[in-house]
Amino acid sequence: MKLYIKFTGQLVHMKNNPNIKDISIRDVKFGKNVTIVKPCNIYECVIDDNTFIGPFVEIQRGVVIGKNCKIQSHSFICELVTICDNCFISHGVMFINDKFTSGKPAGGDKSKWRSTIIGNNVSIGTNATILPVKICDDVVIGAGSVITKDIKEPGIYAGNPAKKIN
Repeated sequence: MKLYIKFTGQLVHMKNNPNIKDISIRDVKFGKNVTIVKPCNIYECVIDDNTFIGPFVEIQRGVVIGKNCKIQSHSFICELVTICDNCFISHGVMFINDKFTSGKPAGGDKSKWRSTIIGNNVSIGTNATILPVKICDDVVIGAGSVITKDIKEPGIYAGNPAKKIN
């Protein structure tokens, strides 16, 4: 059945009710001195000591975040991501676990998902996108960069796709 609604400026009531789910913080293993600014959707993950999580962040099941990290607002950290110690994840950073290897989304087929590992002392700039990769220690990722391949050498990386610039 298709539903056509003509905009009239009037509130339209529909008979079907949506399935509304609340955001929550549940089943999380916290270290000491963790700070979270609500609202956030954080579930079934590990967040270690002295880590800060800003508002409007989603951290999915199985994620591990190390000690002394800062995850700024509006970031999305999907399943299969590990972030080691002393990392900074700026505003709006998106982690991706599905590379669309079959030319379309995995459609929930987790066997097609891949993991991401972020080393120690890594800073990721605002609105960067991180595909399933491994990033070594002591790396800076520029704002808006897209990381498509493993980073094996410390340095500064930027661009789409990101390349070492220093």
